[in-house]
Parts: sequence; structure tokens; C-alpha cells
Amino acid sequence: MDENGNLIKGKLGKDLDLESGYKAAERCALSIVAQAKKICNDDLSKIKSCIKLTGFVNSTNEFTDQPKVINGASDIIVKIFGDNGMHTRAAVSTNSLPLGVSVEIDAIFELN
Repeated sequence: MDENGNLIKGKLGKDLDLESGYKAAERCALSIVAQAKKICNDDLSKIKSCIKLTGFVNSTNEFTDQPKVINGASDIIVKIFGDNGMHTRAAVSTNSLPLGVSVEIDAIFELN
């Protein structure tokens, strides 16, 4: 979602550029952290580490910068959790995503 709460929709390489995709991935990561915080009763210190991120990028066949898009999510996770935010990762291209969103991120966290 963007800063107004709207879904960030479109296809990378057609409707959106790399920078827009990076920002969409950042927003996804912030939403994931917000949900994790909620599950941890608003205490992020209960999160021991980020184990893995999987990023899906709605992109054209010609678009090949999926890892650079998903860097948006990785960078935010590391910024929030420091060394505990270091994780393994996959960046996957897809021809569509639910509701037409441009990026979808899945995360696995280890809790204390």
C-alpha cells in the first residue's frame, strides 16, 4: 500500500519503473513488520531474527531486475532489525499477482 493506504498496482517493466517497485517492496515489508509487531503484543524485541523473505514481482517477460525490487523489502528489514534482520531471500518474477498488485512479500521470523 502507498502512503494513502491504496494498493500499489501494476506491472514492473510496463506500468512501473524500478524505483516504484523498490518503494512497493518497502511498503510490503513495513506492513509485514506491523503485523509481526501486532502478533508480538507491540514488542518487536520478541522477534529474534528474520529467517527468510520471498518476494514476488509482477513483471513483464523483459524485466530482469526482480532482485533490485525486492532489495526494498530487504533493506527495510535490516534497517529495523540490524544484524538480526539479515536473511536468506528469493526474488521471483510472476505474470500477475492478486488484485493486480506489483509486489508481494512473504516473511519468516524467529521469535524469542
